[in-house]
Formats: sequence, C-alpha cells, structure tokens
Amino acid sequence: MIPGERISNRYKIIREIGSGGMAQVYLAEDLILERNVAVKLMAYNFHNDEASIRRFKREALSTTELIHPNIVNVVDVGEDDTPYIVMEYVEGYDLKEFIRQNHPIPYKKTIEIMSQILAAVEYAHNHNIIHRDLKPQNILIDHSEKVKITDFGIAVALSENSITQTNSLLGSVHYISPEQARGSMATKQSDIYSLGILLYELLSARVPFDGESPVSIALKHFQNDMPSLKENDSSLPQALENVVLKATAKEPGDRYRSVSEMKKDLETSLSESRAEEMKFMPVSTHDDETRMIEPVKIRPDKTEAPSAEQKPVEEPDRAAPEPNKEKKRKRRRKGLLFIILLLLMLIGSLLVFSMTRPREVSVPDLSGLTLEEAEEELEELNLQVGDIIEQNSIDVEAGRIIRTNPSPDAVLREFASVNLFVSLGEEMITLEDYENVSYEDARAELTDMGFTVEREDVFSNDISEGNVVSQSISAGEEVVPSESTITLQVSSGPEGFTLRRLVGYSSVGVEDYADDLNLSVTITNEPHDTIPEGQVARQSPEPGTTVYPGSRISVVFSTGPEEPEYVTFDRGIIIEYLSETEEEAENDGDEENEEDDENGESDEGLTPNAIEIYVEDAEHSFDDVYRAFDIYEDTPQIITFVVEEGQTASFRIVRDGEVIREETGISPND
Repeated sequence: MIPGERISNRYKIIREIGSGGMAQVYLAEDLILERNVAVKLMAYNFHNDEASIRRFKREALSTTELIHPNIVNVVDVGEDDTPYIVMEYVEGYDLKEFIRQNHPIPYKKTIEIMSQILAAVEYAHNHNIIHRDLKPQNILIDHSEKVKITDFGIAVALSENSITQTNSLLGSVHYISPEQARGSMATKQSDIYSLGILLYELLSARVPFDGESPVSIALKHFQNDMPSLKENDSSLPQALENVVLKATAKEPGDRYRSVSEMKKDLETSLSESRAEEMKFMPVSTHDDETRMIEPVKIRPDKTEAPSAEQKPVEEPDRAAPEPNKEKKRKRRRKGLLFIILLLLMLIGSLLVFSMTRPREVSVPDLSGLTLEEAEEELEELNLQVGDIIEQNSIDVEAGRIIRTNPSPDAVLREFASVNLFVSLGEEMITLEDYENVSYEDARAELTDMGFTVEREDVFSNDISEGNVVSQSISAGEEVVPSESTITLQVSSGPEGFTLRRLVGYSSVGVEDYADDLNLSVTITNEPHDTIPEGQVARQSPEPGTTVYPGSRISVVFSTGPEEPEYVTFDRGIIIEYLSETEEEAENDGDEENEEDDENGESDEGLTPNAIEIYVEDAEHSFDDVYRAFDIYEDTPQIITFVVEEGQTASFRIVRDGEVIREETGISPND
C-alpha cells in the first residue's frame, strides 16, 4: 500500500508504521469519523492460503470481543482485496523504545507498567484467548504511560496454521517459552513465561538469552538457567527477582498457575514483609535432553486573544471657555469709566469728540494663521488681541489659530479685543502593548485612534497564528496617532521547512540535523542488504515533506545485511575396515585370500585403519580435519552438517591416507 490509497473507500493510508510475519500495519485516516486509526493488512504471501485467511478472519472477529483499557481496541474488521483489521491508533512508542529511553526504571514504575500488562493478559485468558507472541514490540505506551497490548489473536492464527516466518520468530524467539521452543502447543503458562521475560527486560534493559541465531537462543530457553538479576543490581529485592524466576521456570507446572496469581505476587514484591524472602527454586526438574529444532524460516490551537478594551478619545472642548469674571468686571469698569470720560469730554468738547469717534470693523477669519500673523492682522484693523487660549486640535497644526471669539465677520469698534484660540496640536497618547493580541482587534482599535496601521506577516514558534508578534512603535511611547504609522508584525505560525533526505546519514548526522531544526527523533534499527550498518536506511515522513520545529520524525538505522538462516542436519555413513591381509591381497590381486580374510579373520592382532573425515559446510572446510580416529571393523558414523538455507554440503573419507569416499551437493532434503 502507498500513501493516499484507500481501503473500502473509508480508510486513507498515510504511511506504514510496522510489519510482521503475517501482516503489515499502516497509519490511516478514517474519512467518516475523521480520526487516525491503525490498519492491519494480511501479507500478500498468504492471499492464496485459504486456511490462513479463515483463521485470520476468525481470530480478528474474536479479538473484537476484547474490550479492556490496556488492550488496543479493534474498531472494524473487513475485506477489500485482502482481509484487514482496523484498530485505535496509539500515539507513543513501544515498550522496547520506552526501556531504551528510560533505563534504569524505578522498581515502583516497573511494577505499575507490568501490572497494566498483566491486567490485559489476565482479561484475555479469562476469555480463553492466548496471546502467544508477547514481546515489547507488541506493547505500546502512550505519552501518559498508559499501556496498550496489541496483536491478540493474530499470534493464535500463526500458531494454528504452523506458519513459521523468519521475521516473526526473529522478533519473538527471545521471549518464547521452552515448550514452544520444543515445538509443543502453547498454553496460558507459555504467556506467563513471556511475561517473566518482559519483567526481566524492564528491570535490566536486556533479554536473558541472546545468541547468533534463533536456534541457539531457543536452545538456551530450555537448557540454560535464568541469568541472575541481582548480580548486576545488588539492591534489587529478592521478592521481585523471585517473580521473574517463578514466571520463567522451565517446567510449566513450576510457574504461576494464572496471570492473576503472578499479578498479586508482583504487587506485594516491594513490601517489608517479604524483605527476607529466600530465592525461588523450582520443585520440578526439567529434561536436559537436547532436542533438534526445526529451522526457522502529530497544529497548535490559537490562543483566544483578549479583547482590547477601546478607550474613547476625548474630543477637545470646542466651546469657548467662560470668560474670567475678574476680567469681565475690569472691562465693565473700564467701559463705565470710558462712558464717564466720554460724557465729560462730550460736555467739554462735543464737536471734537464727534469728529474722532472709532470706526466699526469686522472681525477677520484668522483660522490657520500663526499667532504672529493673527496679531499683525488685528493690529491693521485697530483691534487688540484679547485672551490667548491654548487647546488640542486634531485638525489644526500646533501654533496656529483654531478659531476666534467673537467669530469671524462679527462687527466691532476699533480697538476692541479679540480672543484667540491657539492649537497645541493633536493630543499625544501613550501606546499600549499589543503583543499576542489578535491583529484584527488591535488594528480596529488603533485605526479608531487615528493611526495608520500596516501589516507584516512573520513566522513565529511562540505566538499563535493571527496574533501580533511585535509592533514598530514600542509600548509606553507617547505619540500623535494621526501623525504616526504603526507596523504590526503578525504571526503566520511556525516556519515550515522541507525535510531533507536522511538516507545514508550516521546517527551523529541525524542528531545534528534534528538539533539545528528543533526536531524530535525516534530511532529504530533493522537489517538492510545495501545500506551499511549504522546509516539511515529509511525515514518517516518522506523527504520533501513540510515539517515544523518541534515535530517528531522517525529514522530506521541499518544493522547491515540480515544474518542468513542456517539449517542443521545429519547424514549417517559406514566406514569399511580394511585389514592388512586384505590390503596385501588387493595388491597381489588374490580375491580368494580376500574372501577368506573377511569370513574368518580374528580381531586379535588387527592393524587399525587411520580414518580422517573432512567436511565442507558453513562451519567447516576441506582444509581442516573434521574428525580423526582409528577403526578395527566396519564403523558407522553420523556427520552433522550446518548449511546456509539453500546451500549444500560435502564430505570426504580418507583411510590410511587414501580417499575411499567423497560426496558433494548434500542438502537437508536428500
């Protein structure tokens, strides 16, 4: 399946997230419920196997009955060219990765995680479902450390149809029970053994048995004693190690009778009452006989911006201020004195006075003039400057006349006073801080104040998209809105970038690249035929995908070519004894003496034949002697060959320095 393909026209494939011996698992989008799910598809090499298909379907349907908080929920089962199972998608990592990142894990947390695993398996056992493939890769942990077990039922189908896939056993042989390694039927006690191995790995960050091949590891499960945990961790309570030892006893009868019993024992393993507990020793003795094993073929939510409370702009008082009462009284007194003087002057010199009385003039329009210009114009009209009143004005420049009182065109006598209203200019305001405020709210408020607002889009990892990142005029600065242009930088969200092709990168190169771009990296390993060990074999998302700082990417490092599978088989032969007499008879050509020697020669005084066996296989070559010994009679021998799958072996028998038998092209099927 490739990204974009759809299953049953409902599940849109996003990417592959896992694979196993029988199925591939993909992350997909449920187009109806608009959520991410995990879709498991049966592998193509089983499409023509009707028995496997029937078991896959039956076990998939039975798994839907397992509804438990620690079991991955199966939400749909169907068929679209191939059978599939749809499960909930658990965002997190598997237990193997969790152990790698968090070791050493505190004992209490280990018990908490293990208790969740045990609860899920106990629930399945109560429904008569045996997992049969418990391993860290089948145990998922989300970011809140909640455990979810997957692949219930699929392992049953694998077992029932005797499907022995290489990849499946390679991933499971470290957790396989001795009875399964011997080829016996798996039981609930087999799951308990695997649970014991899981607990061992949680405590030590390693598996108890490892080896060069799956066969060698499987042999250790029923031949070797469980390695001691306390040798590497002396502070480990004996009661906790005893849980591992009892769960992994070689004989099923020595293990816990049920998962419930194991769970109860585990939960009390740190109690003071068990502090002096002795080391667990199994009652039964297991069969040490070695048996031949068959060859094993992740955008941030917008922050709601606080609504900026708009402050009303105070309109300047355009009404003329009330005249000063004292000045009015003075003017009235002056007027009264003036009248008295006029009357006296009228009595004294009526004619002279009548000839010199003031002319009437109109008050000019002085708006927009400077104070000096207004004074000059009034002086030309024999009018005097009265009170000078300063006011703020949005429309009139500072230092210029806003208006007069009396208003223009009013008729006054010469030498009358005219009050002048002089502009102080627009009122200055203290600018507020608009960082992380919605741009639309900030723009509306600033525009109402009289600012010219300009927008500049920028990327930001901290400010939500659509909110103000910064402003060109600092908060707290006093400015005149109508004279000011303010530029608001607005977040476009995090800056995305195109993911580079990381195939071939070393771990150091990947870490440097991720650190430079603030990326989180999930690392896994797998064999690869062409990519050298320690280099990236594949990545997710694909190269060219747009990602953002803080995103998580996954890289798979190559562990080099996959180790070949080896097959061990035996071949029986009989090496004929040649007596000294027979040898002489052969040299003389006397066949009669040869028959007599064969029928009647005594063993006493026989000359031994020096035998050398040479083997050519995966572990030996004709350059070295495989086995050397003397014989006194026809002797049977069993030669054990080890060959790479698909290859053949050879052997050569040398008697007293002479090659008497040689065979090549020997295979396990001969």
